[in-house]
Amino acid sequence: MKQQSVIDQLSQEVKLLQGEATKDVTYSSQQTFPDEVTTSAAFNRSIEKLWNVAAWSNLSPFTATFKLFDSAGQPKVGCVPQQDDYIQVIIPGPAPENWVQVTHTYSGEKWAEFTVRPSHDPHKPPSAQIDHFFHAEARSTFRVERTGTTITAYEIGRYEGINRDSPQAGHRGLVNTVMAEVGWLFYQKLQWKHLTDYLVHVES
Repeated sequence: MKQQSVIDQLSQEVKLLQGEATKDVTYSSQQTFPDEVTTSAAFNRSIEKLWNVAAWSNLSPFTATFKLFDSAGQPKVGCVPQQDDYIQVIIPGPAPENWVQVTHTYSGEKWAEFTVRPSHDPHKPPSAQIDHFFHAEARSTFRVERTGTTITAYEIGRYEGINRDSPQAGHRGLVNTVMAEVGWLFYQKLQWKHLTDYLVHVES
């Protein structure tokens, strides 16, 4: 059974590299506070951190830089992400920049979230190319929620598949494959665990 499990895992990795499969991943952090008043104040700070996307750039020298733009591609500073806004994601190193677009936002009494999908660069003429290492069907949801005196933060990745085929990949097919594999192997955990810790005020 163990040998079969290893074979199945290898087969899944091959399918991922060939663009024939997708992966779902979730990263989370939580912290419990001593009382209702402290929890309420901490949750309000968590929501502020969630919406302040530009501040995510300061988590670590090894994490990505995030910049928020409106639906016309104009920079937004100190603003809450809105549906159809864009976020530019610049990963450290020589990799090309990546773009996502906000597809959904929600803020309620007990939880808040927004969802993004890979997109084109809004500063370029419209085309079929997706300027991201994941294909257009991938989704990432960033969420903070409160249950009693516990606050939990999530990065929920769904339908993650490599953007490797034309015309969607443009000239980035090979680079996207490398970036996606590095992300799955270790970089996503570094990036999103830093973020979820930050959102629930866990000191690194």
